[in-house]
Amino acid sequence: MTAILGISAFYHDSAACILKDGRIVAAAQEERFTRKKHDPSYPKNAVEFVLKYSKLKLSEVDKIVFFEKPFLKFERLLETYVAFAPRGFISFSKAMPLWIKEKLFQKNFLFNKLKEHDKNFKSDENIFFSEHHLSHAASAFYPSPFDEAVVLTADGVGEWATTTVAVGKGRNLEIKKEIHFPHSLGLLYSAFTYYTGFKVNSGEYKLMGLAPYGNPVYENKIKKLIDIKEDGSFRLNQKYFNYATGLTMTSDHFNELFAQKPRDPKKEKITQFHMDIAASIQKVTEEIMIKLAKSIRKEYNIKNLCLAGGVALNCVANGKILSEKIFDKIWIQPAAGDAGGALGAALALWHIELTNERTVNSTDNMKGSYLGNEFSQEEIEKELKFIGANFKIFEYEELLSKTSDLLKDGKAIGWFQGRMEFGPRALGNRSILGDPRSENMQKNLNLKVKYRESFRPFAPSILREDLSTWFDINVDSPYMLLVANINSKKKFKMTQKQKELFGIDKLNVKRSEIPAVTHVDYSARIQTVTKNTNKRYYDLISKFKEKTGCPVIVNTSFNVRGEPIVNSPTDAFNCFMGTELDYLVIGNCILEKSQQDPNLKKNYSKEFDLD
Repeated sequence: MTAILGISAFYHDSAACILKDGRIVAAAQEERFTRKKHDPSYPKNAVEFVLKYSKLKLSEVDKIVFFEKPFLKFERLLETYVAFAPRGFISFSKAMPLWIKEKLFQKNFLFNKLKEHDKNFKSDENIFFSEHHLSHAASAFYPSPFDEAVVLTADGVGEWATTTVAVGKGRNLEIKKEIHFPHSLGLLYSAFTYYTGFKVNSGEYKLMGLAPYGNPVYENKIKKLIDIKEDGSFRLNQKYFNYATGLTMTSDHFNELFAQKPRDPKKEKITQFHMDIAASIQKVTEEIMIKLAKSIRKEYNIKNLCLAGGVALNCVANGKILSEKIFDKIWIQPAAGDAGGALGAALALWHIELTNERTVNSTDNMKGSYLGNEFSQEEIEKELKFIGANFKIFEYEELLSKTSDLLKDGKAIGWFQGRMEFGPRALGNRSILGDPRSENMQKNLNLKVKYRESFRPFAPSILREDLSTWFDINVDSPYMLLVANINSKKKFKMTQKQKELFGIDKLNVKRSEIPAVTHVDYSARIQTVTKNTNKRYYDLISKFKEKTGCPVIVNTSFNVRGEPIVNSPTDAFNCFMGTELDYLVIGNCILEKSQQDPNLKKNYSKEFDLD
């Protein structure tokens, strides 16, 4: 048996994973253990978890692989500073001490950190380094259900590459084309995330969620920033940006072009201007991704597409690529960002360096992305008793019946079951659930439970067999990475007066039979649920359907704004007691808020920083 430990760290979303003979055994992000969102530090807790879950000591692991090459990254930083000198001196002087102390000599740094796990770990000869974009491409291709695929990776920046095209066949994977820094679709999108007052590397999905409230009136102005070729390749005009040399994303020229300074989220509210900006950058991003997809389909004549990198989390753009029918099939890595790099680096080492063949699974090899921590019923009860929680235990069928009744009655429920999800989405094991038929559910969950902006959309989890009855899509979407429109038979037509509403006023218009998950443009970010991947969640939705005729429930991640998704029963209880959640269903236990000790209540509305 060959065990490989994959690690990603030091930028954002540090993570670790373990492969045994090429099979994915466990994977988790460090943030879930430290409770620091997007934690970039060495993933000590995640490494401990994957080792423990795999029943391995570090000294028993055969190979350890890091997701990128620090020397290449350092070369890019130095060349960038030289090219833009003297403009970049401030950011250069801030970056260098950390590089010289830790990042440049990462092999030695990693070796010392790894020794802390196991004093018998004696050699750094088994530490390897992958390339950032190869790690992303491998994370998408190797677990995919395709023997052959073209792989499109787009993110901020790795070592030099920001966008790559790779071709995978069998166990082979090769990068064919690259676009290099400072020309980056991820950094372009992040510049607008910054400009609209959201946090870079965290708030990009807010920008995407805000876009349907606006009109793309700034599309032509954005095209002054970026030269887009017919094949989707692009170049950014650096006079409008500051990320290559400065400490902000945009320059004064950028602010002059759009006639406003970046929004200060502490002082300024979101206006129609910000909604229109969001709509405009979203439209340009979709145009680039569609052009890239069309050109690589034509060039390589391969019918399957895999996507990875942070831009692959833009599920609206993914949905547009799907609806254009450019490829026969699309598969997207659920941990598409840097966390997934840990997995991709390990898979690349196993298949490319160690020349091991692949086993292709007709669904995929991600096990539903349920690759994290899990707790037995005994462990859950012990932890809840220790905290002082008041709970009742139910048999399986009774638990499902009671929970579906609570959902039907409009209650907001924390749902904690099985193994924690790997990647940024809660997929029915660390989720907050609600009734999608409720007109107030979206607003209430946002404002009373998540403590975040009311415009933020929620995802529907739907039984796979009912998908095409409710949505204009009929492909698997197990990882909530595709957006599609509500089926016309489920839509409610808007009056002329409603159509004339602007911005957030659109939010309160009931658009369909499931208003809590219907976005203002009649779209939804869909998660399909099957018995094979998550039986308990599937059975709960089936029970809800049996009682209501609706095979859909609201699914959002079990956390508040700025907090990582809950990991342990204690995390779940704290979030439950710090929000206006009505019930917590954890293992076979049900906790009712009114039955808890009021002294255990927490104030979560101010607990975490804005994301």
